[in-house]
Amino acid sequence: MNCRIGFVILFLALPYLNIVGQKVYAQHEPIVFDFLISDTEETAAENPFLHYKLEIKFKSENQEFIVPGFYAADGNAAESSADSGGTWRVIFTPNTAGSWSYIVHFKKGYNIAIDDDPYVGMPIEKHHHSSGTFSVKAPKSTAIGFAQSGRLTYNNSRYLHTKDGKPFLKFGANSPENFLAYKDIDNTYSYDNDKSFIKTWSSHIQDWTEGDPSWQNGKGKGIIGALNYLASKGMNSVYALSLNIEGDARDVWPFISHHRKDFKRYDVSKLAQWDIIFSHAENLGIVIQILTQEKENELILDDGYTNIERKLYYRELIARFAHHKNIIWNMGEENGQANFWRQGQNDQQRFSMIRYVKDHDPYQNPIVIHTMSEAKEKELILSPLLGFDRLDGLSFQMSNPFDVHDEIKNWLQKAEASNRPWIISMDEIGPWHTGTKSDIESPRHDTMRQEVLWGALMAGASGVEWYFGWNKPPNDLNAEDWRSRNNMWEQTAIAHDFFKMIPYQNMDASDELIKEEHAYCFSMEGSTYAVYTKAAKSASLDLSNQIGDYSVKWFNPLKGGNLLSGTIKKVQGGSVVNLGNPPDKSVPDWAILIQRID
Repeated sequence: MNCRIGFVILFLALPYLNIVGQKVYAQHEPIVFDFLISDTEETAAENPFLHYKLEIKFKSENQEFIVPGFYAADGNAAESSADSGGTWRVIFTPNTAGSWSYIVHFKKGYNIAIDDDPYVGMPIEKHHHSSGTFSVKAPKSTAIGFAQSGRLTYNNSRYLHTKDGKPFLKFGANSPENFLAYKDIDNTYSYDNDKSFIKTWSSHIQDWTEGDPSWQNGKGKGIIGALNYLASKGMNSVYALSLNIEGDARDVWPFISHHRKDFKRYDVSKLAQWDIIFSHAENLGIVIQILTQEKENELILDDGYTNIERKLYYRELIARFAHHKNIIWNMGEENGQANFWRQGQNDQQRFSMIRYVKDHDPYQNPIVIHTMSEAKEKELILSPLLGFDRLDGLSFQMSNPFDVHDEIKNWLQKAEASNRPWIISMDEIGPWHTGTKSDIESPRHDTMRQEVLWGALMAGASGVEWYFGWNKPPNDLNAEDWRSRNNMWEQTAIAHDFFKMIPYQNMDASDELIKEEHAYCFSMEGSTYAVYTKAAKSASLDLSNQIGDYSVKWFNPLKGGNLLSGTIKKVQGGSVVNLGNPPDKSVPDWAILIQRID
């Protein structure tokens, strides 16, 4: 529910009127506060992005949020494509019911937007120090997506959780990385003279439905439909670069152009249209993993440091998008220096940018960083980050699918030992030239399903996204029809169905309890054991230290469905037990659920 609050008229009448009045708003729903001053424009000499600072302090009985605002041109830029106007905006999403108060801080001054000193700048008359109250009630019974469950959060564990306390596994599309390179988004173009990866998403226009958002007389239906399709397959995440200047595709950025001189000027209508897309994803329960930079452009803002350009960039992203409850900030693809690319950020620069985002995001949205693909490079770059209290996890890249399980286990154990558990999502699977093949090339996806999907989840990963590789279209840059990996989405949703059956947030990788090399074990010892066998063979489970009886059920990772009985239906604790044979030996792999019988 959006509430636009017109300050000009109210302040002419009564400066300290309770602006929201007696209206009651819904928990987890955004409230929009608009402030009108004299018209300006994106390219004005007095930079509206840098030389003005709007923020509102919101307080409830036990909480306080300082929420930054942003220049919104005419206040309707997604529809009008306006680059001028006098509207500034704050969007606040209350996370608890009850009474709230607020006080406005609105000033101007040189570089004030990135100055944390509350005493600098000149107040904007009529708006600075205005205040009011409003009430928030529990979520509507009709709330959908994250409006029902609440914000995605990090809670000092291996798994993301929603505000209502439920664990969250993330599954979806890692490709195309230039998801936002879409022809219907204002000022979106490729500056590469040799190739263009601008998308129409035309294959998904059929997935747009009446009542879904669009803009400017029907624009946006392709990308909105693409999100609908992904959600229909049970997927709940999308990986999206917000800056790929100098990168692979060179077609996504938030600035008014790709030229360096414009890195302090933002394209208001483009970002407003991004916001429509993110809002729809939020309603569908889809996470947007915003990848804030690419390998090739780590140094284009402030040479990699967190100074004026980078601070302003993060502030704009936070002000415009942090209110969404489906945001993960990914601090950079393949971040850091490597033998193949020496122009990367160093340890100090990584710490600084992560700290800045965490300290300035009022909602504390999860922060991850994308890794290199090889173990040696991971060790060098990630080890200093262990225990860092602003970093919540890793967006994992692996070149070899057969190393996924052990590598994820390794880094989860390291993070646990540092007293700062990491969420680790298996987001980019190699090799780089192949990734996840299309259904035409690999209809059954055996290696991806066995080694990557189940291998990651049985290690304790917080989710899996599918990267499409470079060699064959539709690939990581030119893909715009997600139906090309339909079978992979379906197998992924089946794995998610299995994990919904078990208390995975309380379970750990326990491969030492399995005697066979073709199997993994994930357990809450004495209660629940999940065994995944990469062959249609039996497995042995060590229950030597346990007592009682346990049921044995089998689950088909290819077809899903109900739990089935194998040749052995029950085992007893106190020894190493054989779990029997599966219901159907023609199925290449099985998941086995062993549960204590009370």
